Amino acid sequence: MGFDKQRHADDLQLQALGHKGEMKRNFTPLAMLGLAFAILNSWTALSTSLSLALPSGGSTSVIWGLVTAGICNLCLAASLAEFLSAYPTAGGQYHWVAVIAWKNWVPLLSWITGWINVSGWIALVASAGLLGSQVIVGIISLYDANYVPQRWHQFLIYIGYNIFAFFVNALMNNWLPYVNKVAIAWSILGFIVISITVLSCASPNYASAEFVFQDFINETGWPDGIAWLLGLLQGGLGLTGYDAVAHMIEEIPDAAIEGPKIMIYCVAIGTFTGFVFLMVLLFVSGGDSGSIISSAYGPLTQIILNATRSRTGTVCLLIFPLICLLFAGTSIMTTSSRMTYAFARDGGLPYSRVFARVHPKLGLPLNSLILTTALVTIFGCIFLGSSSAFNAIISASVVALGVSYAIPVAINCLQGRSKLPPRAFTLPTWFAWFANLLGIAYVIVTTVLFVFPPELPVTGSNMNYCIVAFAIIILISTIQWFADGRKNFTGPRTEMGLEILEAVKDQPENPMDDEHGKTALDEEAVQGL
Repeated sequence: MGFDKQRHADDLQLQALGHKGEMKRNFTPLAMLGLAFAILNSWTALSTSLSLALPSGGSTSVIWGLVTAGICNLCLAASLAEFLSAYPTAGGQYHWVAVIAWKNWVPLLSWITGWINVSGWIALVASAGLLGSQVIVGIISLYDANYVPQRWHQFLIYIGYNIFAFFVNALMNNWLPYVNKVAIAWSILGFIVISITVLSCASPNYASAEFVFQDFINETGWPDGIAWLLGLLQGGLGLTGYDAVAHMIEEIPDAAIEGPKIMIYCVAIGTFTGFVFLMVLLFVSGGDSGSIISSAYGPLTQIILNATRSRTGTVCLLIFPLICLLFAGTSIMTTSSRMTYAFARDGGLPYSRVFARVHPKLGLPLNSLILTTALVTIFGCIFLGSSSAFNAIISASVVALGVSYAIPVAINCLQGRSKLPPRAFTLPTWFAWFANLLGIAYVIVTTVLFVFPPELPVTGSNMNYCIVAFAIIILISTIQWFADGRKNFTGPRTEMGLEILEAVKDQPENPMDDEHGKTALDEEAVQGL
């Protein structure tokens, strides 16, 4: 199928799902994989968030927690890929819930899923700036022994990351596919350069295999089993956000076929590269978890310093993850704004008409982008009042996105996996049930655990304010439901215009060569809606 015909077919399929194609399909599959990989950026996210897992299980939590999270998220990604193949729309999870849920419950369940998903993406935008600010503060401490980090210092760096992401998204929309290709190239280069450099510099003084694969410590105050499970938050962060492919799906050609593959590939690549990189870091770490955890520079900076024995070399290597986090913040903000736009397009947000607009000159949902940036700034204010705000914001993103993944999968399972139509990507029945149920179980366990305080005893300062953030979201969404949603929100259009999709197959090879045929087909599509 020619490119123009495929693009027209994608737009007609979107019309059959109830929406007009307003976004340009200027992302190639490689560019979309670059965006998804930039968002996960697993080796970067995992290495810069070592403080989440090392005190909660040591090396065993870092290594085997990632393997556990990787297997479970691969199952979830494969489960969601079936939905994406059947319904390639930017709405993603809340649209899929509307398709398969029980008729009387469609508006409410779709509403809940949409709000959770939007909130999760806003929290995930915040994570890139927080990780970057931690690394930068660690570098300052490395050069100034008298420097005492203040929360507002990190907050200002965090704001800087998000302002950068906003302007790249607002002013360079047409360049984003190229930015994402650079992002994946830079990430792979950083992965290779850092791995080779630290292994060479640390040779032959590597930590033992026992330390890397079996060392267990618990500095949380929780029982050992719970502590290790709390350490899964690191692996969960490094592998979340793959539904970005769904929210950007209206900007790639051949969406129903390419989208599912990209969703699974990015999780698989992230798990593999993350495992290798964490293993390398632990081997060159010096074998003392306690000193790494207590370091004023942060775990990643301390490990690289132990390996290279050079402040200059350490900073040079840290440039790779710092720039990766800029790419990640930009890509996450892109996806978050598209998710907000999609939900507003279906009337799910206050002032939906405002946030569902696509700027005619910039070709992007500018109002949704501004809303995302404003909320991320407000969300980051939690950091000013809590010593465990980092854990709270990370937990909020992982929990919210995980719940949004599990809801459509769980509803489909409750109805015997019989609600999805024929599609390009289908899991074998035996594996589909296994993947669905394992993914749901993982989300249930982590949702409960990740709202726990990261350490005992609990104080007002170290409390996990993730639960407070969720309470605020639930309160606002509930008020909005009774004020407007209950009367006006019906969920996205769910009837598939199969006759329209079939008509696409009969088009001329290049629909631009047959204006009469194209016009007639479009008229049929509109009538079918």
